[in-house]
Amino acid sequence: MRVFICFASLILLLNSCNQKPQRIKQEANIIKYGSNNGKYITINDTKIYYEEYGQGMPLLLLHQGLGSIENLAGIIPELSKHFRVIAPDAPGHGRSEHADSLSGVLMAEYCSQLIDGLQLDSAYVMGWSSGGNTALLLAANRPDKVKKVVSGASNSRASGLTQEARDMLKQYTVEAVKEDKDWLENYQQMNPQPEKWIKFWEDNQKMWEREIKIPDDKIAGINVPVLLIRGDKDMIRLDHTISIYQMLRHGQLCIYPNVGHEMPEEKGEMLCKIAIEFLQDKNLQ
Repeated sequence: MRVFICFASLILLLNSCNQKPQRIKQEANIIKYGSNNGKYITINDTKIYYEEYGQGMPLLLLHQGLGSIENLAGIIPELSKHFRVIAPDAPGHGRSEHADSLSGVLMAEYCSQLIDGLQLDSAYVMGWSSGGNTALLLAANRPDKVKKVVSGASNSRASGLTQEARDMLKQYTVEAVKEDKDWLENYQQMNPQPEKWIKFWEDNQKMWEREIKIPDDKIAGINVPVLLIRGDKDMIRLDHTISIYQMLRHGQLCIYPNVGHEMPEEKGEMLCKIAIEFLQDKNLQ
């Protein structure tokens, strides 16, 4: 079911990192990211798992939907050379317990409370796909803490997906997921509440179907530098990405050639280079 796994990550799960540059691949294999003796913090009676790497300015690193910290294995090593990377599993994802529901608003609130719980004076935020959506919401909600944002392959509306992507999402019923034994087995082995996987999947479906992910006024109200980055073959409509960019007060837009939604695994080294340059640019404050 390789096709299923790739396309289910439309919002999104990126599975293996088998196309990363060899140097990053070897480095990532030394550490089992996502299963590396992380810590738990309780937020709204939910135990949230997170791992930390590196030193310096905190960088909250947010994974894609249906995934977990392990899906960021191709970029954590390089980013942690420059920042204190704090990578949480979103509620119900990876090793984190389930919340009552799932939404962009909820995940941004959990990240906001994580920042406070870790007593961070300030932080950069970088997220991919649904993690990119959360990064934008977090910047809008916490101007007192968030100083810069890298938002990858994000969409503020469900209609921002291509029609092909939206049609395919409708095919991923619970019965279809049962056919993807690799994903399901990995999820149930990792998650502390494996019996809730059906609810988890249904909550994700509801989140995908919700038209408004990030209200326009939230995007327009972000008052810190934001880098939008995506591949030119992404399953987010290009005109939608441009519309988000045009609403930003301090936005930058990077469209990388010949790559789709899988940029963290296919072009992880380049993604890190672009993000680090943006985050370390002292002219962007």
